Amino acid sequence: MQPFDATTALGDEAAGPDELERVPGANGELVLRRRGPHHEIIANGVFLMDTSDGRSERLLVTAAAARMPERGRLLLGGLGVGFSLTAALAEPRVREVHVVEVEPAVVRWNRGPLAVHHGDALADPRVTVHVADVADVLAEAEPGEFDAVCLDVDNGPDWVVVPANARLYDPPGVAAALRVLAPGGVLAFWSAHRADGLVGLLGEQLVDVEVREVPVPRGEPDVVVLGSVPA
Repeated sequence: MQPFDATTALGDEAAGPDELERVPGANGELVLRRRGPHHEIIANGVFLMDTSDGRSERLLVTAAAARMPERGRLLLGGLGVGFSLTAALAEPRVREVHVVEVEPAVVRWNRGPLAVHHGDALADPRVTVHVADVADVLAEAEPGEFDAVCLDVDNGPDWVVVPANARLYDPPGVAAALRVLAPGGVLAFWSAHRADGLVGLLGEQLVDVEVREVPVPRGEPDVVVLGSVPA
């Protein structure tokens, strides 16, 4: 892929999107498009994410980092368009970030045309990239290996795009994430809708469970749910 030139005019934002690449992915077809100054990713014909906002994706990490032990290790499930990763690297409490992304194309796009939106965050020496399913990475990690686990791999527990991701929000999935957290560590989930069941589940095992809402133009706010492991 040719290097992305941020100084090049990207066209009229009101015009239709330009398709940059279409590839088969681990969970179906992925398309990278450019609409004006922004990029967007389409999965199996359904809009997945774009670079126009990112407030809730950043909050997922900043809220977790504010609670985690200083100089901690953060696992980020889901690279997206790089907003969460950029936020993690800006947090002084975060010593290193392990990014888990199941789609190789998403990693490649973040090193190419999407890098203009996050300053090529994947090139930061504090970042380790795992091209894998986050459930597998959690299963293989050592107990207490991380100080924060932030998961943004689907739309939330009640509206999954990839059926296999439902396991991340059920009791065994939450237990798998808690196993890799050190005392005082933080578990955080992003959701595109209310997640009352998940809130209740976290409340049974974590302390200071919190729900943070971020208004979005489409109507229902994005939600970040997080809680802390007792120290």
